[in-house]
Amino acid sequence: MSLTVRVFLGLIAGLVAGLVISAVPSLDGVVAWIEPIGTLWVNAIRMTVVPLVVALLIAGIAGTKSRAAGRTGGEALFWMAVFIACSAVFTAIVAPPLLAGIRLDPVAVAELREGAAGAIVDAARLPPFSEWLTGLVPANPVRAAADGAILPLVVFVGMFAFALARLPGPSRDPVLRFFESVRDAMLVVVGWILLVAPLGVFGLVLPIAARLGAEFAGALGYVVLVICILLVISIIALYPVAALGGRVPLERFAAACAPAQAVGFSTRSSLASLPALIEGAERTLRLPQRVSGLVLPLGVSIFKFSSPIARTAETLFVATLYGIHLGVPQVFALAGAIGLLSFYSPGVPSGGLFVMAPIYQAFGLPVEGVGLLLALDVIPDMFITTSNVTADMTVAVLVARRSAGEEGAGAPAASSI
Repeated sequence: MSLTVRVFLGLIAGLVAGLVISAVPSLDGVVAWIEPIGTLWVNAIRMTVVPLVVALLIAGIAGTKSRAAGRTGGEALFWMAVFIACSAVFTAIVAPPLLAGIRLDPVAVAELREGAAGAIVDAARLPPFSEWLTGLVPANPVRAAADGAILPLVVFVGMFAFALARLPGPSRDPVLRFFESVRDAMLVVVGWILLVAPLGVFGLVLPIAARLGAEFAGALGYVVLVICILLVISIIALYPVAALGGRVPLERFAAACAPAQAVGFSTRSSLASLPALIEGAERTLRLPQRVSGLVLPLGVSIFKFSSPIARTAETLFVATLYGIHLGVPQVFALAGAIGLLSFYSPGVPSGGLFVMAPIYQAFGLPVEGVGLLLALDVIPDMFITTSNVTADMTVAVLVARRSAGEEGAGAPAASSI
């Protein structure tokens, strides 16, 4: 049985059991026995945050080979950043009004807020901008890690990684191999945590369903529907971008994407769709191999176009669930932060959720919400992967068009698109 099915069963079991407890007040004592299971699982997620984020950043920045590819790799990264920014802005504008209609019992929300194991910081007591800005550069990065100040830690680690990348091979390689080993080991730990995800999701969902009753089930279904609609819109929007920006016939682009989209939808893995992506790019679109061979592997490795869409909408639901108000500036900052960290998502099912904990801490949201997102991810993740795969092909088309234009109208690459 796949992880997706097991997590879905854990969600359903927790939801049904919670609804039964909410209807039978004499069973309230069961919640006290089940709730620690969810808390333990959330603590396990939080345990991985610092070493995983540090190792991913250092291995990703200091170990990237994209800089050796010159202009092609640089332009691909530019388009990926533009697409992520557009995705974040789109979601920050569209998602809040769509999710504003969720109504939950204020008393039950207050109980959830009080019972959250993760620290919740009132937005009114967040530090002013000047204090936040000066705190970005940590005086003591080790203390920042110990205190859970992830954003200052990321600033230090990013500077360290860029400096490491400039060192000669004999000095850089041993350090890089160490952090690559840490990254790989932490991904094994993440895999272990995911193995017990159904139990953790059960322990998280049951107390919430017991307190909120049928309202929670209806809210879950509504949020999943909104996320899937937003993701479908993002997929459809990519077609005219490829057709107009890359000057590719719309039907040919659709035919090239379809096999990879089918693989991505069924496996929830962009990496698994890479062979179909390359075949569609080279055989159907006839893109130059030097473009498809660099842009597409780079895309499936680091480019998560739809991450700001799904994660921002999910996080807004978590904020509503715990009675936390996020203003317009905070929503835009949230979407931007999610977009930025999406480039460092580990390559495991729903692995992007494991880099969400620092964002939750920064915005005063309970880390328990990360566990709930894993349950919400069961259906949307299929659309997330499909959107990511389509965006990978779109970026490859845009880069190939630019390359063809530079080579001249008579070059073979120009006639391919």
